[in-house]
Amino acid sequence: VDIVPVLLHVGLGTFRPVKFKDVSEHVMHTEYYEVTQDAADRLNAARAHGGRIVCTGTTSVRTLETVTGEDRIVRAGAGYTSIFITPGVPFHATDAMITNFHLPESTLLMLISAFMGREEALAAYKEAVEKKYRFFSFGDAMMIL
Repeated sequence: VDIVPVLLHVGLGTFRPVKFKDVSEHVMHTEYYEVTQDAADRLNAARAHGGRIVCTGTTSVRTLETVTGEDRIVRAGAGYTSIFITPGVPFHATDAMITNFHLPESTLLMLISAFMGREEALAAYKEAVEKKYRFFSFGDAMMIL
C-alpha cells in the first residue's frame, strides 16, 4: 500500500444541499486542488503494476477525477475545480473509496450513488439508518468497491 497525498480545499458549498429537481441546475462552487508530479507518477505506477486507486474521502475522489482523463492517466496539476459527480458521470481515476455516510440531498451522496449505483446506495443507507450509524463528517464510514 502506497499512501499518496493529494489536496482539495473544501468549502462549505460541498455540503450545501441540492435544491433543484433537475440536478444539472445545481452549481458547485470552485475549490482549489493540487496533485504533484510525484503523486501522479506514483498513482500511475500503481495502476500500471495491477494496483488500484482507493480514495479516502470524496475530496480525494473529486481531486483525482478532476485531473484524470478518459485514458485513466492521472496528471499533475493545480487550480480550481467545480466538478459535480452525479449518476451517469464516468469515473476514470477511482477504483474504490472509503467515505463516511453523507447527508440526504447532498452533492456527496450523489457522488457515491454515481459510484455504487442508486439502488445499492439506497440499500446501504437503509441499513445505516436501521442500525443507527452516525452520518456526516464525524460519523461512521464505509468502503465502496
